[in-house]
Amino acid sequence: MVNQITIEKTKKPKEKPNQDHLEFGHNFTDHMFLMDYTEGKGWHDARILPYAPLSLDPSTMVLHYGQAVFEGLKAYRTEEDKILLFRPNKNMERLNLSNERLSIPPIDGEFIIQAIKELVHIDKDWIPTKEGTSLYIRPFIIATDATLGVHPSHSYLFLVILSPVGAYYPEGIKPVKINVESGYVRAVRGGTGFAKTAGNYASSLKAQEDAEKNGYSQVLWLDGIEQKYIEEVGSMNVFFKINGEVVTPALNGSILNGITRDSIIHLLKEWDIPVIERKVSVEELYGAHVNGALEEAFGTGTAAVISPIGELSWMDKKMTINNGEIGELSQKLYDTITGIQNGKIEDKFGWTVEVEAINVK
Repeated sequence: MVNQITIEKTKKPKEKPNQDHLEFGHNFTDHMFLMDYTEGKGWHDARILPYAPLSLDPSTMVLHYGQAVFEGLKAYRTEEDKILLFRPNKNMERLNLSNERLSIPPIDGEFIIQAIKELVHIDKDWIPTKEGTSLYIRPFIIATDATLGVHPSHSYLFLVILSPVGAYYPEGIKPVKINVESGYVRAVRGGTGFAKTAGNYASSLKAQEDAEKNGYSQVLWLDGIEQKYIEEVGSMNVFFKINGEVVTPALNGSILNGITRDSIIHLLKEWDIPVIERKVSVEELYGAHVNGALEEAFGTGTAAVISPIGELSWMDKKMTINNGEIGELSQKLYDTITGIQNGKIEDKFGWTVEVEAINVK
């Protein structure tokens, strides 16, 4: 089992972007982490190298059959100049669930967290300091056999790259307009909906594109069999506050087990706010809107933390939620989670992990 990391630092550091104009995923730091898998040998050759293009054979399997998984987490710089990760162990657990579904060998999550710490520490000067900014961390695995044939690869490449990102809402957290998708299907139970795999996102692009053409920011997906039960919003989980109770679709095999979702549920229980995971039909949601019982709605994910929903469109029916404004609970959840992430609020749950260099050579 791999247990050491070799490090080669860049001799040509890049110019860092202006913190006032950071976009998501447009700038990348000086270094990256890589590790190889070879059948019969396991994961090996863990290394941190200068960020650079990859060289892949045209027949590399990931390019043809999409055997790829990824994760997303962030590093935050506190006012005391500490660097914090948010629940990285949950990302590693989910990555191995995705690996299992995609027939990719499991990784040692504890070792990868240490590797991420080392990489972040090396590129710590890239972590932005302005309010609402962070360093996005993207671990991913791709199949690397240079052969055509529909079967699991015998070799893989694990990488981690880093990107300084600005506040998801540069002008403040704003409610979004969302279209309920009634034609296309995202995932079904038994498929890959619960895994964080590249193909899930590729299959969602057409519906997202159509929604944007009609003035909507995101797509609300329904179940793939009856197309009546709510599942996810784009790349986020979704919550509804109905008559004082918070409801979110139960994990059913086609819904991603979001880490922000799990954190929201923990907080609601801590605050003694009723929260339940169950099936939620779009008809029920529309009925709650008509009856005035639909009080708030919001999506949850790593990028935005909380994305309040101001309007839903379903079969030419419009549901305006909380007068198109962010709700009190949504705001409190956003303030609390971001406060824990950046060290301004006490972490009662042990969710944050401080980055300290391990200096493995």
